[in-house]
Amino acid sequence: MSDIKFRCSSIGRLMVEPKTQKEGPLSVGAKTYIRELAAQEILGIDFVVTSKAMEKGLICEEDAIQLVNRVRGLALSKNAERRSNDFITGECDMFDAARNRGHDIKCAWSAATFPISEVDGVDKFYEFQMRGYMALWNAAEWEVNFCLVDTPENLIGYEPLAMHVVGHIPEHMRLTTWTLTRDMDKEAAMFEKVKHARAYFAEVVAEFNRTHDLHILESEAP
Repeated sequence: MSDIKFRCSSIGRLMVEPKTQKEGPLSVGAKTYIRELAAQEILGIDFVVTSKAMEKGLICEEDAIQLVNRVRGLALSKNAERRSNDFITGECDMFDAARNRGHDIKCAWSAATFPISEVDGVDKFYEFQMRGYMALWNAAEWEVNFCLVDTPENLIGYEPLAMHVVGHIPEHMRLTTWTLTRDMDKEAAMFEKVKHARAYFAEVVAEFNRTHDLHILESEAP
C-alpha cells in the first residue's frame, strides 16, 4: 500500500523530528507507529485502545459542542463528512463555512486535566491534526476547543466528585480555545513526511513478506 493515507489525528506522530541523522527522515517513534499500522493492515485487525478519558470524549461530545456554541454565540453541529486528499484523510468535529474556520472538540477528563490557558493547551500532536483539517477543508483557521463538562457517573470511579461534577462553574471558564492559522510551509512539510512514511510502510510490508515466504519455503523443504 504505497498510497496509504494517514489520518489527521495521527499526523503528529509522524512529525516528531529525528534526534540523529542516522535515524533518517523519520524518528524512531514515527517508525514504531508505522510498523504498528503495517501490522494492523497485514493481520486485518484494528489495534483499538480505549480509556475512560476516551469514552468520556465520545459520550460527552454533544455536551461539549453545545458548550462551545453557547459561549461563542455559534450554532454549529457535528460534522459527518470525511474528506481525503492524496496524502491524508480526516473527519473534523465542526466546520463553520461562513467564517472559513474549523473547530475541534477536546473533552477534558477532569478539572485536573483541563488546560486553564492557551499555553497549557498547546500540543504539537494537536497542531498537525488541525493542519491536516485545514488542508482538507481549505480553511484559513482552526480552533482547538478544550471543554470541561460533567463526567458520566459510571466513569468517575474513585476520583473526587468535585473534579468531575463541574456544571456549577460559569461556562466561559470551562472553555479554553487555541487558534491556529494555516501555514503552507508546514503543510508542505507534513505531506513530505507522509511520503517518507509511505516508503517506510512499504519496507515493513516487504520485510514481513520476505520473512514469512522464507518460513513457507522451509516448511515445504523435503
